[in-house]
Amino acid sequence: MTKQTKTLIAIVVFGAFLAIVYWGYTALSQNFKPQTPAANNNGQTEELQTAPDFTVFDQDGNPVKLSDFSGKPVVLNFWASWCPPCKSEMPHFNTVYQDQKDAVIFLMIDQTDGQRETKEKGLQYVADQGFVFPVYFDTKLEASTAYGISSIPTTLFINPEGKIVTGYRGAIDEATLRSSIEAIKKND
Repeated sequence: MTKQTKTLIAIVVFGAFLAIVYWGYTALSQNFKPQTPAANNNGQTEELQTAPDFTVFDQDGNPVKLSDFSGKPVVLNFWASWCPPCKSEMPHFNTVYQDQKDAVIFLMIDQTDGQRETKEKGLQYVADQGFVFPVYFDTKLEASTAYGISSIPTTLFINPEGKIVTGYRGAIDEATLRSSIEAIKKND
């Protein structure tokens, strides 16, 4: 086989690889849509999805359920200490938490699989960064499963009625965090 033929084959294989990656990303992206009200064909708004309940654990090992915060707006964030996009958004969450902690519940859920992420790693990261928001641990991945979390960070905004108003997959900035909190507080 000539060098030119090998190069051509490599280009074709690489192009096929890129096409498969693009197709996979597009297909998987369709599985997660922000939970916002959508207008039906009659122009009426469809009902928001109810947030599934779950149990996670606080740093002392006490069980905490989403339903424990019924009647309050909730920011639900899934993260891990090894995740670069999670790390990039954490300072925003810390700042906004300090401003909004009396009005909004922040459930910062560390996806602790016991291997790549452990409770100890999560606690150490939060302590090293000086973050003050409460951290909860999804040691049984019950919350992650209930919400179909396939990538982190993922953030959901739940109104006081327990309905998911909006959600984001990937890191969000402070302005997005604040505007989404205002949207769930309006129903307060």
